[in-house]
Amino acid sequence: MMTFNAQRRRLLGFLAGGTALAAAGASLARPVVVNPCRAAIPVRLLDSPWLKQVWAGIDPAGLWDCHVHLAGLGDGGSGIEIGPQLSSPLQPVHYAQRLFYMNAGCAHDTPGAVDAAYVARLLNLCDAMPEGFKVMLFAFERFHDTAGHAHPEHSAFYVPNAWAAKLAGEFPARFEWVASLHPYHAAAVDDLKQAISGGARAVKWLPAAQGMDPASAKCDAFYRVLAESGTPLIVHCGEEKAVKGSDTQAFGNPLRLRRALDLGVKVVVAHCATMGSDVDDDGSVRSSFDLFLKAMAEPRAVNRLYGDISAITLRNRQPAVIRTLLEREDLHERLLHGSDYPLPGVLPLISSATLARAGLLPKDAVADLDALREHNPLLFDFVLKRLLSWQGHSFSPAVFDTRRIFTVDQS
Repeated sequence: MMTFNAQRRRLLGFLAGGTALAAAGASLARPVVVNPCRAAIPVRLLDSPWLKQVWAGIDPAGLWDCHVHLAGLGDGGSGIEIGPQLSSPLQPVHYAQRLFYMNAGCAHDTPGAVDAAYVARLLNLCDAMPEGFKVMLFAFERFHDTAGHAHPEHSAFYVPNAWAAKLAGEFPARFEWVASLHPYHAAAVDDLKQAISGGARAVKWLPAAQGMDPASAKCDAFYRVLAESGTPLIVHCGEEKAVKGSDTQAFGNPLRLRRALDLGVKVVVAHCATMGSDVDDDGSVRSSFDLFLKAMAEPRAVNRLYGDISAITLRNRQPAVIRTLLEREDLHERLLHGSDYPLPGVLPLISSATLARAGLLPKDAVADLDALREHNPLLFDFVLKRLLSWQGHSFSPAVFDTRRIFTVDQS
């Protein structure tokens, strides 16, 4: 049986090849577009006052990045599947999207090595973080119809629970795992119990891409197991741009989570629903973010409803959303750090300079942030969010104490 160190060496061997490919590709495009996938962080950056100050008040052992995606081609025994929308040049926008994601994760189309290269790069990034820091790896279920049948043709990709669980088992110092299960499937409850007993820290849903309605009674049995076990449900709310499933965008309305909350489920709204619009109770259309804040204020949400701050700094989010989250210090105990990796490595998606011009970052920090990003997008995302501020408001250390939400109190 391969030891931890042997596994690490094998994965880092794949990484070396992937990094060389990235360097070769970087010469063919502007650096602002292509991630150069640099490795060790220069001493100059490590000595930057901006990097040194961000760990003040933060316990790395409590910092679990709660929103990290697994990706690959299924060429390394992972079981990953890529759907037609991402694999065919006949759908150029989505095809290019996949290439950006794989470049962001420093994995490349090398037969037999892409899955391993992606994991190796992620381990390398984690190794630059203090001991105790972990990432929570997401599995990703296929789209299902109302009868609970899977439809690969409507699924952008599929990441098996077994792959996420395997990686968390092999690298427990850096990885935890999050299951993805469709509640309409006939075996959903039994599969959920098995995932929980297998160490799953949460369950991830993306209703717009996977086809589950969080307000449906079909979810009740699933919800009861989540509530009884204390296992959180991470749900993407608001508009979904990155992954397409079927015509189910309305399932991402934050108000549709009330059923789960009423049944005692701990729910985390991915991205704090910071993009898109949904229908309010009175039939009016409001921003999904406003409906997230409305849901957070309801009595049923106390000690049950949370939001992760992944993706809030992307260019397609409004600065006003970041300002509101910074100002709402009453919510900081219920906001959780997540990176949405590999997206921080997609260079065109985040502009430190734009955030600085909006008054949300110190202008003097931009150069160091941009340099850091080319070496370690995970650390970049953490530093960026620690440096965000607005009129004296910044995210409190509680936002980065995420482990507390995903570990069940056994006392």
